[in-house]
Amino acid sequence: MASDSSVTVLDRAALLDRIGDDAEFLQELAAMFCEQRQSLLAEIQSALQAGDAAALARAAHTLKGCVGNLGAGSAFQAALRLELLARNRQLSEAQRAALELEDEVLRFEQALLRLAEELHAA
Repeated sequence: MASDSSVTVLDRAALLDRIGDDAEFLQELAAMFCEQRQSLLAEIQSALQAGDAAALARAAHTLKGCVGNLGAGSAFQAALRLELLARNRQLSEAQRAALELEDEVLRFEQALLRLAEELHAA
């Protein structure tokens, strides 16, 4: 699934509104996300390797919540797609969706870290 150009990587305005433009809090959130991202993507890969659709759906759902709370658009959509594929036990399609999700999550993480740096420098 290619990124839909109408879906943003990071909704900066929504995130800044949610955190009250607090640069320190955003840096903490970004650091926590980076840690969680690694373990959740590892869980997704483990579930795929094991053919465990239920575990895959849970991990995708959790990651979807994490990125959604931080204003991610395209990563949220990619996680939703993977979650739905897992719930429907479409594991061969889920392999591709997981790779796309990883790409979107990394793009989001870069945008989040950039925003945290910008806010901290201001």
